[in-house]
Amino acid sequence: MNRPIEIKTPGVHHIAIRVSDMARSKAFYIDKLGFKAVLDQPELLIFFAGQTAIAIKGPEGKVPGSDQFNPFRVGLDHIALACEDRSELERVAKALADNAIENTGIKLDGTLQKDYVAFKDPDRISWEFYSV
Repeated sequence: MNRPIEIKTPGVHHIAIRVSDMARSKAFYIDKLGFKAVLDQPELLIFFAGQTAIAIKGPEGKVPGSDQFNPFRVGLDHIALACEDRSELERVAKALADNAIENTGIKLDGTLQKDYVAFKDPDRISWEFYSV
């Protein structure tokens, strides 16, 4: 009988996202959302969301040009960032709308009873800003 590995970790080290257009994604994450780039190369952009590094990687030839994110396929469903308080959640929801970034507005997660706003990046990758 196999025993569980029981991995011990303080949390996520980094998340890597593959995008279809680096310039468009850089404009979204850096210019619109306001994350600060810590590494900016032609096919790799890294910024921090809190203490988690987020890497944005450019397309590779193995993916069809028409490929698009789908949260219902096997793989990534969404990324949720923590929000410190209600006023910050409201500020971000308004800023998303003011910047014409597709989003849900503030919603209540019926399972966890927490408020959040969900939004999509240019490749339609789903993100949430979530009350803690």
